[in-house]
Parts: sequence; structure tokens; C-alpha cells
Amino acid sequence: MKIYTKTGDKGMTSLANGQRVEKKCERLEAYGTIDELNSQLGLLMTYCTEQRDRDVLTEIQRNLFVVGGCLAGAKSDHPLTTESMEAEIDRLTAVVEDAQEDKRFHFILPGGSRAAAIAHVCRTVCRRAERAMLRVEDETPSRPPRGEEDASTVNVQWSKVNGAMLKYVNRLSDYLFILARKLNVDNNTKDVIL
Repeated sequence: MKIYTKTGDKGMTSLANGQRVEKKCERLEAYGTIDELNSQLGLLMTYCTEQRDRDVLTEIQRNLFVVGGCLAGAKSDHPLTTESMEAEIDRLTAVVEDAQEDKRFHFILPGGSRAAAIAHVCRTVCRRAERAMLRVEDETPSRPPRGEEDASTVNVQWSKVNGAMLKYVNRLSDYLFILARKLNVDNNTKDVIL
């Protein structure tokens, strides 16, 4: 099997359902940013010393792989239902709430240890992914144009972004902020406070 297909040489690509779209479309930007976040998380794991942190990040990577697939219109053996995403959201929220021992408000500059700095990069990519997903949501009409309503398979262009996925990505950025602070503690490095 070849790595390249040459079918994208003119700025077009296929979504998971076979639909051809321009590479600059918002949906492609959204799942591409989710893919970028997943790669950054892989880098972050190489700097995490605790197995528990690596296990949580691996589970997050699995969830993001499914989120990206959903955005690309893929059919999944493990679809993200609102209920399953809510369970993941609750898990991330619990981690964030448990970690918020410092209730004072102050701005923290990204940095400190290398691990924390990479966690902050992950956090900002996560925020960008959320914005990209919201643009897909904003630009997706509530129904297809006349003549395109018929189809036994849902055209991904008209699929709305799952609200639970948006909420998950939002909670994930909070988790990554807390993780960055924890990684500074793990590395005996102080947060850089503005």
C-alpha cells in the first residue's frame, strides 16, 4: 500500500465518507487541529514521569481520535454518544476540581519545566481546536439545500458538531492547564506568575 495517493495534489481531499472537499474547509481545519493536539499530547507524554498522567493522556488521545473521526464523517465502532462524552467530561472535571488547591486568581505565564511548557502548548492547541469546531457548527446549515435532502447516508457537510464533543474539548483545555501546574510541581519548578 502506498502512503501517497496523489488525489490531493490540487487542494482537494476526501472525508471519511468519500465526500470531496477543499483542504481549506472549516471541517478539515477542525479535525486537523484535533490531530495536531493529539500529536502534541504524544510529545507531552514523553516528559511525564508518572504513569497515571501517561494513562490519562493515552485515554484522552483515544477520545480525540474518535472526535477527529466524527468531524471527518467516519463511522465508528465506538461512536461518541452524549452519554459517553458526559462521563469523560465528568472525569476531567473531577481531576480539575481536585487539583485546584490554590484558589487565588493570578495569571500564569506558559513555561516553567519543559513538561509544563509542552502542556501549555497542548492547552492552546486545544483552545484552537475548540474554536475550529465552533466555526464548523456556525457554518453548518440546519438542513441541506433542496435536492440534497435525499440520501440514505448522512452527508457530513450537513452534520452538526456534537455538543458533548465541544464540551469535552473545552474541559480538556482546563485539564491541560491544571496538568501544566502539576508538572511544574513534579519537576520542582515554580509556575511563572505575571
